Amino acid sequence: MMKTLIATVTTTLMLLALPAFAAHDKPAGYRYGDGSLATAPYTLEDLELLKKTVLFTGEDVKWLRASRDVLEPQAEAVLDTWYGFVGSTPHLLYYFQNKRGTPDAEYLARVRERFRQWILDTADANFDQDWLDYQYEIARRHHRVGKNRTDGATGPDHIPARYVVGLLYPVTATLKPFLANSDYSPAEIDAMHQAWTKSVLMQVILWSEPYMNRGDF
Repeated sequence: MMKTLIATVTTTLMLLALPAFAAHDKPAGYRYGDGSLATAPYTLEDLELLKKTVLFTGEDVKWLRASRDVLEPQAEAVLDTWYGFVGSTPHLLYYFQNKRGTPDAEYLARVRERFRQWILDTADANFDQDWLDYQYEIARRHHRVGKNRTDGATGPDHIPARYVVGLLYPVTATLKPFLANSDYSPAEIDAMHQAWTKSVLMQVILWSEPYMNRGDF
């Protein structure tokens, strides 16, 4: 038990200490709007219906935009929280291991940089075709059709759908204290948090497409 605890704490500290890669080290083709991504199998019409389903409105877009100025200065702290959770949760950390069964520090650092950009891209989203293509790329990078290929990682080549969906809660729940670290009123903070929750829910739904049988999505 003690050895397991020490290993978990050590891994968590290592994850928190990972440096972000410089911009020129980012693998090509992952940025929202860079024009090099595959066309998503879902349409803008599909997206509009999905927005209506989760009650996402123009008001939510407004509060997502407002959240960027709040979250960007805190992005590294947000990532520390999320990575600390992964590092202390062995069954999630497993998907960031190399073929030797130890955490792949380089892969984790590259994912961290993309995760930071995802925070900003979620706040800035235009919900256009580029955004849909970006969601499809993220979906493929969790699924065996695309995981590990961008970074040449050697660990598990597939993240089960249950964890992709399940992470919706810890990602959105832990974000609210960072949104509250602002001059906005409690009602405005709640509006930002609701907008984030709806947006992440829509993204997770779109990320589920590769996991489904053709015609089921």
